[in-house]
Amino acid sequence: MKPSFLEQIGEQLTRRLASSSSRRGVLGRVGTAMVAGGVFPLLPVQRARAAAGNAVPRSADVTTLSDFERRAQSSDPTKCNYWRHCAIDGVLCGCCGGGIHTCPPGTQPSPVSWIGTCRNPDDGRSYVIAYRDCCGRTTCTTSSDCECNTADREMPIYRPQTSNDIIWCFGTTSAAYHCSTAAIVGQAE
Repeated sequence: MKPSFLEQIGEQLTRRLASSSSRRGVLGRVGTAMVAGGVFPLLPVQRARAAAGNAVPRSADVTTLSDFERRAQSSDPTKCNYWRHCAIDGVLCGCCGGGIHTCPPGTQPSPVSWIGTCRNPDDGRSYVIAYRDCCGRTTCTTSSDCECNTADREMPIYRPQTSNDIIWCFGTTSAAYHCSTAAIVGQAE
């Protein structure tokens, strides 16, 4: 039986590679690739992001705070500058019959969420916030004060799970977006 076209090409390439390279050279290249693969996660992009998300000390210098952190307040959760809303994108459920961490009646929370790290101006600590979309009804119509698009430290290219530009209504009976909640997961360390 005659070998197929792909088999002939594969054989020619393999023979050419074998005749033009030594075993040590191939082993050296494989070793280099393995070391490079192990070092790749240590590149500064990920480490810089991790350092930026760490808790800000209580006595933090105002120049180290983001614009949102300097303007954040802790008294009215129905405003976009409420401290938990540092990475929210959408309509606040607190303005639509729900709460800061509860969906309004007739909607259901998405089983998936995106996360952000927000600094509480009262205690100076950073907290991990889980943002969850409430789904099942059309978008809540309310005042423009409740339509927020804050992207404090958002890096969707490097970390898609921190992107607030996605409608996260996966796994619900309806993909219709209604509003967004902001629940504290825990203190960032």
